[in-house]
Amino acid sequence: MRATRLCCSTIDYGIHVRGRLIDSAFTLHFDPKFDPLANAVKEATNAGIREAGIDVRLCDIGEVIEEVMTSHEVELDGRTYTVKPIRNLNGHSIGQYRIHAGKTVPIVKGGEQTKMEENEVYAIETFGSTGKGYVHDDMECSHYMKNFDLAEQHIPLRLPRSKGLLQTIDKNFGTLAFCRRWLDRLNETKYLMALKDLCDKGIVDAYPPSAMSRARTPPSGNIQF
Repeated sequence: MRATRLCCSTIDYGIHVRGRLIDSAFTLHFDPKFDPLANAVKEATNAGIREAGIDVRLCDIGEVIEEVMTSHEVELDGRTYTVKPIRNLNGHSIGQYRIHAGKTVPIVKGGEQTKMEENEVYAIETFGSTGKGYVHDDMECSHYMKNFDLAEQHIPLRLPRSKGLLQTIDKNFGTLAFCRRWLDRLNETKYLMALKDLCDKGIVDAYPPSAMSRARTPPSGNIQF
């Protein structure tokens, strides 16, 4: 990717040791005008971390994150915008070999009443924007992950290629995330129909890129921390 001065690029990465995972992301920006937006998101993340703890309700964390984030303003092209949390993105609990373990950490008020429990691990992720505060799936999908809840279930597959691809996924990735480029490196060929079949049956989940709606919106930035 060739970055420009107006570019905001999010680096999202993970690592595991025997299935114990971390999930981390941050946004690089190259124009100082986005500094206030980055600071707003960082402060909101830190506020969410301070709020977290045993028996804390997830909705309370979301309310704190939203309160801190929306207290910030950003000036772009002579206009001032309130920083908005991206409502349909959130943090989540993490389990062994399971990046999304079932609980979500909202970044707006009014989320789950569920409480954090002892020995749970969470990714407190915040996403701030000067746009509409909502993202949608965009572009071709390249990242996937086997559905953890179906990992031990036997689901009949009629297509031989689907069976073969599932064996490759089980052997090399298990329930961890993978991308099509890695399948190419394993000498998998002509697998797109098989991959679609696995997704259609719910065995594999697709994770397409997300994008802000650009129709009739102000010049916007989207920052994650």
